[in-house]
Amino acid sequence: MINFQVNGHPVSLDADPDMPLLWALREDLQLTGTKFGCGQALCGACTVHVNGAAVRACRTPLSSVIGQQVTTIEGVGASHVGKAVQAAWVKVDVPQCGYCQPGQVMSACALLAHKKSPSAGDIDAAMSGNLCRCGTYAQIRAAIQDAAHVLAKGA
Repeated sequence: MINFQVNGHPVSLDADPDMPLLWALREDLQLTGTKFGCGQALCGACTVHVNGAAVRACRTPLSSVIGQQVTTIEGVGASHVGKAVQAAWVKVDVPQCGYCQPGQVMSACALLAHKKSPSAGDIDAAMSGNLCRCGTYAQIRAAIQDAAHVLAKGA
């Protein structure tokens, strides 16, 4: 059995330890917000947090999350940072097709959880592994800056 936490809830799966976390989330736990993009950890669509760090679930084996806390797009809104980022995404009207947005939000949340006032360079570096076919990079950057300002005000 593989035991870990997902969005604050204990999970116990009888699964192959080499199975990618993405498949366990989507198929076994029915948490379909995390998307499959490239399967090679290059596009960022499958980004989740493991103990607060952004990781690519498509290449993260279940064995590496034993005893760890996994947060998905379904659970990130429970945090102060997650609420601010999600509100900024709506305010700035970031999504077009929306497919990459769960991964984008997760990467943005990981950045803001560790760096409260990121520079444009910090944002670009943190988001460089997330691809958007619709090209909403300017809106993504604006939303992250907006969320950072909201968090700095303590709102």
